[in-house]
Amino acid sequence: MEKPNIKPKNPNFSSGPCSKRPGWTIDALKNTPVGRSHRHKVCKEKLNEVIIKSKQILQLPEGYHVGIMTGSNTGALEAALWSLLGNRGVDVLAWENFGKDWAIDILDQLKIKDVNSHVTDYGILPDLSKVNFKNDVVFTWNGTTAGVRIPNGDWIPEDREGLTICDATSGIFAMDIDYSKLDVITWSWQKVLGAEAAHGMIAISPRAVQRLESHIPTWPIPKLFRLASKKKLIKGIFEGGTINTPSMICVEDGLDALNWVESVGGTKELVKISNQNLKIVEDWIEKSESFKFMCEDKNIRSSTSITVLIKDEWFMKFNEEDQRGVLKKLFSLLEKEGVANDINGYPKAPPSIRIWGGSTVQNSDMKALLPWIDWAYNSIKNNA
Repeated sequence: MEKPNIKPKNPNFSSGPCSKRPGWTIDALKNTPVGRSHRHKVCKEKLNEVIIKSKQILQLPEGYHVGIMTGSNTGALEAALWSLLGNRGVDVLAWENFGKDWAIDILDQLKIKDVNSHVTDYGILPDLSKVNFKNDVVFTWNGTTAGVRIPNGDWIPEDREGLTICDATSGIFAMDIDYSKLDVITWSWQKVLGAEAAHGMIAISPRAVQRLESHIPTWPIPKLFRLASKKKLIKGIFEGGTINTPSMICVEDGLDALNWVESVGGTKELVKISNQNLKIVEDWIEKSESFKFMCEDKNIRSSTSITVLIKDEWFMKFNEEDQRGVLKKLFSLLEKEGVANDINGYPKAPPSIRIWGGSTVQNSDMKALLPWIDWAYNSIKNNA
């Protein structure tokens, strides 16, 4: 197979931190109020602008509070778990690594007794009809490490008794999500928005606020996780007053990303870009004799964390360690050619290729990448 002659203009396909928006340069940060207190008016205005723009762009339901959490999406989600859980049982869905992390938090750290764990292998979604909504329900919307997503919110009842706590970080802005079905939504700027890492966002419904103001957990809550004090919502968190010190450089980059979303037509356009990236990969897979999706069900296949397995007989004869060795050579060759950075699968997942298809990745770059993967794999195979 001949080496392709068209390269992606942007070779960054990492699943986090993700590619910057098209056209991004360091000049996007020139108005950052560096060296200023984050409590000063100029900084608080920028922090609050992130909150207001996020609400508006996502069109969150009336009455939802939005706040910035230092600690990325992990910190935001764990703040919700530590602050909200404990007054009823919990159903937790775990079909990939991050869902399993939340299950570990709930079972081993918070030591909640009444827990239903809905666990499946990579590439398979748990049976959503078996979830008990009398309990609080904790789940990821999109499995960043497995390429599987929740198809819609139809499985979540309007009259649920428990809270729905959703890690939406690798789906939000790029997928259609019914936010009215979610009582807690967490995300980070460094996924679909392509902004800088280390900061998370949390949105909470009036039902979640009611829980915060009526329930005091039995376990100690670190300051970084405290959303309420003495049964009162800490309103400052949702008005630009972060719990601890944020990076104003990251905040500026987050604002730049949100401004970009507005400039291209909002989340509707971002969903379209991401879906088209998935379609490009699906068309490639359909014709391929060497590759297949980790997620076989098209209805639950992720459009952002697109995860691919090698099905070729030559590759399948190897044990897992040797398969990972072949993939390591493939990733190294693509990086050396300047066509793909960071498309390795998650370390705990089966040996795989993981291509970010989020909205900062242009469709033309996705099209240009795939022939290079074919070329790299065949080069390694033919020279073995």
